[in-house]
Amino acid sequence: MEHSHDHHHAPSSFNLAFGLGIALNLGFVGIEAFFGWKINSLALLADAGHNLSDVAGLVVAWGGMLAGGLAADVRHTYGWKRASILAAFTNALLLLVVMGSLMWESVGRVGSSIPPDGYTIMWVASVGVVINTLTALLFMRGSEDLNIRGAFLHMAADALVSIGVVISGALALWFGWGWLDPLVSLAIAIIIVLGTWGLFHQSLHLLFDGVPHHISLPAVKAHLEALPGVEQVHDLHIWALGTSEVALTAHLLMPADSPGDQFLTDLAAALREQFGIHHPTVQIETVAAECGCHQHFPVSHTP
Repeated sequence: MEHSHDHHHAPSSFNLAFGLGIALNLGFVGIEAFFGWKINSLALLADAGHNLSDVAGLVVAWGGMLAGGLAADVRHTYGWKRASILAAFTNALLLLVVMGSLMWESVGRVGSSIPPDGYTIMWVASVGVVINTLTALLFMRGSEDLNIRGAFLHMAADALVSIGVVISGALALWFGWGWLDPLVSLAIAIIIVLGTWGLFHQSLHLLFDGVPHHISLPAVKAHLEALPGVEQVHDLHIWALGTSEVALTAHLLMPADSPGDQFLTDLAAALREQFGIHHPTVQIETVAAECGCHQHFPVSHTP
């Protein structure tokens, strides 16, 4: 059995981004919750709860990133890279639960006729626009990593949500529409659920060793079958080690003459450049071997 591994490491650390993001958002949660309680604004209280869940999400994402950087050992031969996938999934699930509670509360208060303090809503939410935008910018350069992208999308969505709260405060101030506050909070929740569903679905897919969405297994199989000397490809498996690293194993049936190390080196380079696969393990066979793990799915199908 011959192996070809090319290890990829993140080019930069996001420790400072997580630290600043958590500190900024935790401070804003306190401000927003206080004034939301003081003026009885469900929109501010709802957004404070959402921002608190984002603080928890940032903590989880940070923990996942740190765990993913732990070295491999004899008990965890790939290290703890999957922690970043688990963090992304937990982050998405947390948001869905919080937004479900928000929608329930908002529906119960749609009939409210008490107009909140529009001025307070507007200036508090304006602070949120600034803080959430700054926090989102901290994670923009790491959007290729599912875990970091989850943090970025949440902060960017928060900035847009805060803009919506500013608008609701202005309309409540000018027209006295007390019913607008719970409706805005309901709209906020729906938008966030729609935006979070993709992260939830993708992270759950990766947790069950699904092929990453940016990789076509049939295309990889076709590439391997087209290599000189390859007569057959079987037991092809592609899965995510973490939110930014992909692994592959495959058996190649070839003539009796060994293709040599250069064949494996070139193959590893091609898989990395064309498909973003950085951990290929290829077994060269000269006869059709029965290993008990042959695939039984139509690889011509692209989900």
